[in-house]
Amino acid sequence: MDEISDAGHSDLCVAALYKFVTFPDPTALRAELADLCIGLDLRGTLIVAGEGINGTISGTGTAITALVDALRALPGCADMDVKYSHAKTQPFGRMKVKLKREIVTLGMDGVDPVGNVGTYVEPRDWNALISDPDTIVIDTRNDYEYGIGTFSGAINPETHSFREFPQWFEQARQQWEEGGKGSVKIAMFCTGGIRCEKSTAMARAMGCEDVYHLKGGILRYLEEVPEAESLWRGNCFVFDDRVSVTHGLALTDDVTCQDCGRPYNRNEDHSCEANGDWH
Repeated sequence: MDEISDAGHSDLCVAALYKFVTFPDPTALRAELADLCIGLDLRGTLIVAGEGINGTISGTGTAITALVDALRALPGCADMDVKYSHAKTQPFGRMKVKLKREIVTLGMDGVDPVGNVGTYVEPRDWNALISDPDTIVIDTRNDYEYGIGTFSGAINPETHSFREFPQWFEQARQQWEEGGKGSVKIAMFCTGGIRCEKSTAMARAMGCEDVYHLKGGILRYLEEVPEAESLWRGNCFVFDDRVSVTHGLALTDDVTCQDCGRPYNRNEDHSCEANGDWH
């Protein structure tokens, strides 16, 4: 059980969590979790589906601990991955618990993120894997996320939504194989681990065997790997009012453009895609 103390600071605790697990009655679970979150005065978003749960929520340390304990008490969720950080002010406007078909929308049939995924790689072992010249390193996030930070040598699929990733991957895979690489070793990563975990399940469904993903995602890597040893370059976009974090999960000077929605550093000029202006 994680114990998060409220003593010593007034910051809010932010918890990013997910778990691929089969829920037989996600509708009933959604209602149960909505009541629990409201009772704990939490804010943020939880997504519930037959394939699992995903979300980011904030509140007092005591309230977050109570929710995480309740989630880990669900069948198959004892090892649910949770990453903690802090915020000076409330990063979410309200609490939403949504029922969806997928907890991260890939839109591809035949993918089994519960039973057929790639190999997990701990943050401490990630550098060695992606430094291997025989490893193809893929950033499974969207283009605007890649734009403010990624790992050295990572491929940018230039997608605008996760639904575009399967088509890009299939085309890229054909090019790799036609280029004489044959069966390739693939390492994938994303913000918190959920997209790259589902991506490796997709890759395995397509017949790829040698696939890996960063356990806990970029956030866990930035938390655990010292900056002096890090192969991460730039900042990591997060989907709330904090905008982005960097090594040690420290807050950055990034803001979100009100016109195009893309993140940028407030101390640098920004080329706005919505109207072509710089500001």
